Order: sequence, then C-alpha cells, then structure tokens
Amino acid sequence: MKLLLVGWLLATVWAEAQDYYNLLDVGREATTREIRQAFKKLALTMHPDKKPNDKSAHDAFLKINRAYEVLKDEDLRKKYDKYGEKGLDEQQGGRYESWNYYRYDFGIYDDDLEVITLDRGDFDSAWREVAKEMDGVIRIGAVNCGDNGHLCRSKGISSYPSLYVYRAGQKPEKYFGDRSKENLLHFSMQFITTTVTELWQGNVFTEVEQAFSSGMGWLITFCSETGDCLESKTRQKLAGMLDGLVRVGWMDCSSKTQLCESFQVTSGATAFFPPGSSLQQQGSVLWLQTLDSREIYNQVISHLPDLQLLTKDTFQNKLAHHRWLVSFTFGENNMASNEHKKLQAMLRKDHIQVGRVDCRADTELCRSLYIQKSCLAVFKGMGVSDFEIHHGKNVLYNIVGFARESVSAHVTTLLPDNFPSDRKEPWLVDFFTPWCPPCRALLPELRKASIQLAGQMRFGTLDCTIHHHLCSTYKIQAYPTTVIFNRSSLHEYEGQHSADGILEFIQDLVSPSVTVLDPESFQKRVKGRAGGEIWAVDFYAPWCGPCQALLPEWRRMARLVAGQVMVGSMDCQRHQSFCQSQGVRGYPEIRLYPQQPSQPDRYMTYNGWNRDAQSLRVWTLSALPRVSVDLSPESFRDLVLAGPDHWVLDFYAPWCGPCQHFAPEFEVLARMLKGEVRSGKLDCQAHHQTCQSAGITAYPTVRFYPHLGTRRRDQGGEHVNSRDASVISRIVRERLHQLLPQLHGKPKAAPVYRGPVGFGIGLVSARRCQKVAVLRRQHKCVC
Repeated sequence: MKLLLVGWLLATVWAEAQDYYNLLDVGREATTREIRQAFKKLALTMHPDKKPNDKSAHDAFLKINRAYEVLKDEDLRKKYDKYGEKGLDEQQGGRYESWNYYRYDFGIYDDDLEVITLDRGDFDSAWREVAKEMDGVIRIGAVNCGDNGHLCRSKGISSYPSLYVYRAGQKPEKYFGDRSKENLLHFSMQFITTTVTELWQGNVFTEVEQAFSSGMGWLITFCSETGDCLESKTRQKLAGMLDGLVRVGWMDCSSKTQLCESFQVTSGATAFFPPGSSLQQQGSVLWLQTLDSREIYNQVISHLPDLQLLTKDTFQNKLAHHRWLVSFTFGENNMASNEHKKLQAMLRKDHIQVGRVDCRADTELCRSLYIQKSCLAVFKGMGVSDFEIHHGKNVLYNIVGFARESVSAHVTTLLPDNFPSDRKEPWLVDFFTPWCPPCRALLPELRKASIQLAGQMRFGTLDCTIHHHLCSTYKIQAYPTTVIFNRSSLHEYEGQHSADGILEFIQDLVSPSVTVLDPESFQKRVKGRAGGEIWAVDFYAPWCGPCQALLPEWRRMARLVAGQVMVGSMDCQRHQSFCQSQGVRGYPEIRLYPQQPSQPDRYMTYNGWNRDAQSLRVWTLSALPRVSVDLSPESFRDLVLAGPDHWVLDFYAPWCGPCQHFAPEFEVLARMLKGEVRSGKLDCQAHHQTCQSAGITAYPTVRFYPHLGTRRRDQGGEHVNSRDASVISRIVRERLHQLLPQLHGKPKAAPVYRGPVGFGIGLVSARRCQKVAVLRRQHKCVC
C-alpha cells in the first residue's frame, strides 16, 4: 500500500508538471515557435468568440492561454518545469485577444523560413517577398510590438509597421517610402556594397588570374544583343551572396566582340570559373542555364571545393596549435553543408580555420567526443579536449558569431572524463538541453561572464540529453540549471539569465552580503542583536516564483547597505515550523528589525509594490536613526551662516518624490561625515522665503557651507550636483582639503579643477513638484 501511495503521489506530481505541455499538446522539448503554433491552432477552435453559447468557453480558453503565456517565457518555463504551478505568479494568462487577432495577426511569420522571427512579426506580405528576394544578402527579421511592447518601446518604435535597417557600428536607419515590393527592393539594394567588376582587354587577365591565385573563383556574365545576360541588380545580389568566395564580373560583348570570342561566347551567357582553374581551362567552366539569382548561387556553391577533411590520424595534430571550427557530419550532403563552404572566407580575418569530420568514416573519433548527430564545434587551439559545440540556429551569421565569441571565451563542453566533480579550482557548470530555448539564450551570457572571470573560475556546459546519468546524479529537474562547484561545496544559481547576474552571484559567493539564517542564528543574531544593529530579513521558500525574482535584488540591496544594516535570509521550506512560529504566512515576507534590543520581537513589514534593490534600500535606510538636524530660519542663520562648523544641507519639500527618495541617502551622508561636517535639512515648504533667499529653485538641492573663520558665509553656499552619498562626501572632503591653507591663514593655493562631478542629474523644479503633488492627489501616474 505504501508503494502504491508513493507511486500515485509521484504520478500526480508528474501530471501537474506535464499539464501545460499536455494542454497545448506539445512535448517538453518544444521550441518557442512550436509552442506558438500549437497555441494558435487551439485558439482558432477554442476561442470564446467561436462559442458564444458555451459558458465554459472563457474558462477553458484561459487555461490554454495561461499555459502559452508561461511556456513562451524562458524564465517562467524554467520555474514551471522545476516547481510546477506553485512556483508561478497567478496573474499570467488572464487577458487574451479577439479571435480575429489569432487568425490574421498572431504568429504570421512562423511558416516563413526566410524571415527570422525576433519573437513575433507583423509586417505585410510585400516584406515576405522581399525576404525571399534578399535571402543570403540581408537578414530579414520581424518583431510583433503587440506581443513585445517593451522591446519596441526601448527601440523608440511608436508606429506600425516601422521598418529599420541595422548595420554593425552604425545608427539604425528608418525606411519612409512606399511598402511595395519594388520600392523595398530598391531600398535594400543600396546596402550591398560588394563590387561588380566590368572586364575588358586591359584588366581581364590580371583581375581573373589574381583571383585564381588567391583561391577564389569567377562568375562572369557575357552581355550581347542576343542571348541572356544577368541584369545589374542580379549581379550585385550575387556579388553580395558570394562575397569572399567568388568574384563577380560582366563583359560587354557588343563592344568587345574579339574578347568574348576568345571565351567561345557569341551571344549572351553566364559562366562560372571554379577556384584553381584558369582562363585557358575551358573544360572546367560551368555554363549556367538560368537567370535566377538563387539557382545560380546554389549551383556555384555546390561546385566550390569542400571543407578540409580531418581524420583520426590528423585531427589531434591539426587542433593542437590552431583554432578550428569543425563541422561534424554523418554523410549528409545537403544545402546546409554547402553553405558551410562560405565559413572559411568569413572567418579568415579571425584566424579561425574551418574543417570537417565524417563521423561515418571516423566513428571512434566522434564517439570519443560524444558527438551523436551533425553539429559544429569550435576547438580553441589547446588540444582536443578544449572545445565548445554550437547549439544555435544553423545560419551562417549565427555560426560565425558563435565562432568569434567562443575562441575568445573560456567555456568548455564537458564530458564524463573532464567533469569537475573533484577539481580544486572552482567551476561553473551549466546543465542544459539543446532543445530548451532559455538554455540557448544563456550560452552567450556564459561566454561573456567567462571572459570577465578568466583565471578565477572555469566554465563548462553539460548536455543532459547525452549525459543524463550525470544530470540525474546532481538531481537536475529543469533546464538550464547552473551550479557552482567549489571543491566540496555546491551552489545553485538563481537569478537572471545574464552575464551581470552571474557575476553578481559569484561575487556574492566570494564575499556574501546576505547572512543565511537558521532558527539558532536568528535567535542569537537577530533577536539578540546589539544596541546599534538593524536587521533586514527575507523569509522565503525556494519554490516560490516571486521569491526567486527577489533573490538577486535582495543580494544587490545587501551590498548597497553594507556596513549600515545587517541583511539575512531564512529558508522557510527547510525551517517551516520556525517560520510559522514567527507568524510568517506568505512568501516572500520582508521584515526590518530596528535598533531596539529592549523589544527584540518588534519589526516592520515591507508592503511596497516594487521589490527592486533601490526601492528596498530606500525603505531599509529610512529606519536608521537620524544624524542630521532640522533647521529653522533662525538656526540656519545662527548655526550655518555664522556658526563655527562646516555644514552640508539638504533643501527639500515634503511633497517632492525625489526628495523622499533622497532622504535616506542624505542620512547615509550624515553618518559618513559625522565628526567632520554637520548635516542639516531645511523644509522649503515651511520656510519658503529662507530657501528663496538662498537661491533654491529645485528640490532636493544639496549645498556645502564651509566655515571660513570670522568671515560670514555666503547665504547660497556651494552647490553639490549629486545625490549619491559617496560622491557628495568625496566632493566635500576634496573641497575641505583645498581650503586648508586658507583656514590656517596661509595664501590660498590655486585650486585644481576636477570637473563637475555628477553633472547632468536632473532636478525637479518647485513648480513641477507642485504639479506632481496635485496629480498624485488625483491618483494619476506620473513618471
């Protein structure tokens, strides 16, 4: 009975984890495009618009809509795979569009292989025709701004459709013309800059032979009054498509009859002279019987020499001293392998050689590398064991980008023989599967992080579809799962799939900013805190989606308040009974235990909407005891303008939002300068005339009033254009250092100009702050 019960529970958990995939009728390895296609198919039949008399249609559609919203998002999908529905926010999938939207606008480019869906696309049909025409010359992408509003807004897109051309290192250029196929093609052609050479008696032999000697072929179209000749636009497209492999030229046979006859051409024709041939080797010439640029391209590519073949006898020696991009094949002879012939030319300047291995002939070699299907891999010049497999799209531009990144990065494909389970140096291991979209998105971020941490940490990836026994050993349940191996310690990474997120996590491991609490340490350190200590504690559960989202922000906040507030975390899944005894009923629960050891159980709970590091920092620092003093017009006159101390002042208004955010930062400044400079605050709403006399026109304003002996200080003080406590304290101390000779009665040294520190931080004018206050009272959002 116990075994049956356990089996039933496991089946229930498994069914829950599979539920969203079952709802959309897709496998766990489905790509984003396949998930979108499956959802669209269901949406067209299950939409409430198509079932007006079915009262259950709305709820049924919400279920599949929620499944789609979760599985299309890489972070949500990983949380769902790992924790099920309990790891998700309950709000996903609550809104949906009309049936017409799913029929006509949703996923319209999913069946167009020429268009790269940069999430989703919404351009008109003429753009699809242009994509087919320009394939191989210009990459065509599309973004659906209805589904990716944040991306479009970040790029400044405000009207639809908007067409932009993006070129490396240049500002995007917008197209304003008519969206007909002809005009779009004309617009696109201007970005092809490859030269098409006109051949004549004076240059034909030098140009052609020079190309042959450098390993390039020639595509020449002979133009005559009869026969067929490639038009100018087609020549230019082919020059762009074959750049680096084949030179493209044309010859006017109407005026150069003798020259054309030497090529045995009497009417219009097009010929391909392969690399290594010569003008005299007429037998090797390929005469083309088509005017279509794509057909010509395919024929030319198929007649180019294949990539250099590496065998088990030459493999190790070749890869020991040079960087290689190697194509592993299993006997395929398709257009994709022909396309790979272009890689040598595209990577020549990067000093990356390109070769191929036939895994049917060298089975033992491929098996030793655990290569079971066709792929490309970069070997980094350090021998056979240091390589990385390409898991992105099998598109030339993606492959070239991968190769360039990989040779400069320090990411290794792991195998059982080199898995770092007992290594002394720290390793970051990414457990992944090639079919997982979030996994593929993380790989380039790992490369970026590995470059920044070179020499400090090794990076490796383990394919769980091949090495599932190793993944099972470490209880990997969702992909990607990133683990840091530091000798006997294992640390699973939870955070954003970005290089910055990984670097912050590693930094926190080296120097933890958050104290991991258990019931004993909580009682001792938090409840028994010393008189001057303040504790901020995050009560969380690992399966909780919002808790995971908070984790990196909590670590970042801890670093921002280091030295002023102690920051801790309590795992309530591990210490469930203790958390319940503390009254924790939901996660995450963020509490602040203030400086009152006589009341150890007293705390404040964070109820703000924003859980980013800065918002949490402002809330935390607001609990610190004040060091600054409130000033009145009288104390401003007597203590600041005529008193014996240096002062730094914060001129503010209570209704001003930026002032409220700056208030805890000013208290940090007051602590940093305590004993050197006194800190004060002046309420410009209550004491408007005093602030006006001091020249205050925006809030908050920071002014420094140094003590200059018996001389009365200037009422306006010295403006400090920053709202960062560290920057302000540095400016004030540098200014005091400059004033030392004057303060001791010596001739003043020439000041060193250091430039405006923090210049450019916008201040909120008093008039604007008044408008903001009115709008807030009207419950309107103001940026």
